[in-house]
Amino acid sequence: MRVVLAGGGTAGHIEPALALADALRQQDPAIGITCLGTERGLETRLVPARGYELELVPAVPLPRSITPKLLAVPGRLAGAINTAAGILDRVKADVLVGFGGYVATPAYLAARRRGVPMVVHEANPRPGLANRLGARMTDHVFTGHPDASLPNAEYIGIPLRREVATMDRLSLGDKARSYFGLESDRPTLLVFGGSQGARSVNQAALEAAPYLRRAGIQVLHVIGPKNAVEVEPPPGDPQYVILPYVDRMDYAYAAADLALCRSGAMTCAELTAVGLPAAYVPLPHGNGEQRLNAEPIVAGGGGIMIDDAQLSARWIVETLLPILNDPERVMTMSEAASRLGRKDADVTLARKVLEIASR
Repeated sequence: MRVVLAGGGTAGHIEPALALADALRQQDPAIGITCLGTERGLETRLVPARGYELELVPAVPLPRSITPKLLAVPGRLAGAINTAAGILDRVKADVLVGFGGYVATPAYLAARRRGVPMVVHEANPRPGLANRLGARMTDHVFTGHPDASLPNAEYIGIPLRREVATMDRLSLGDKARSYFGLESDRPTLLVFGGSQGARSVNQAALEAAPYLRRAGIQVLHVIGPKNAVEVEPPPGDPQYVILPYVDRMDYAYAAADLALCRSGAMTCAELTAVGLPAAYVPLPHGNGEQRLNAEPIVAGGGGIMIDDAQLSARWIVETLLPILNDPERVMTMSEAASRLGRKDADVTLARKVLEIASR
């Protein structure tokens, strides 16, 4: 059996696809898996690193809504569809699974042209153009958010890496802190902005560094691969560890008591799965989906939320320090976050994909 996965650009599209790939291989080690991506996305690094075949399709930026303008996109879309169709032919694809992003639109259109069964997974509460288009071509539609509005959709959660979904955060804590050079007995704040980082989150945390140190808080700060640190905290104790990127985010989650982060769909799914409470700072741009991602977690007691424009070093000191210094409150928030997590979406989706491909 051959499965083609279309999801590229950001980690929010790639990681669910790779989690599904791992679950498919767990069910059937002989299954053939090909990932589609573009040369500009993180998939060029993440997919080969996980041991999967990557085929590139030209990126075609499309309008944000389904309008006649979609048909006016010049030959680049036709070329991308032809490339994707050629890949489906070459690997003899039995099913295509799309996760959205630039590569998904030509993949869906190519699969329809070739008569290859399609599965759509939408992680966000507000589906993007590619998945709104794909959902019109298939009855097999699954979502990672209960409020996502797509025809024939079934809510299953977001496929997560097994090392994240199955980890015991508390028992792994000492090992994880040692891995990053942190002490085992200090309250720990994890700061990150998603796969690309977040400048405003980075800036506020760095400005708060002296106050965090004085309060005995250690920090693991993942700034993002494209972000430079203008003023790095000087060496000292407690530690303020700055890294451009972390491949072992399971260790980062296990090392932390609380996170300060964006609220992308993947981030929210992983944090609730491992029971890590967070202060969410929704991305101020786009269609507001990051706020929608975090709202159920905040309402359930598993996190708090602050607007990007209101985030500052002072807010971190006045709001996060009291939480970090209150172990009972941290535990209560952790338990609330855990109750909202879904850990088995990868297995659920893998079984459905195999069933569809076998028909």
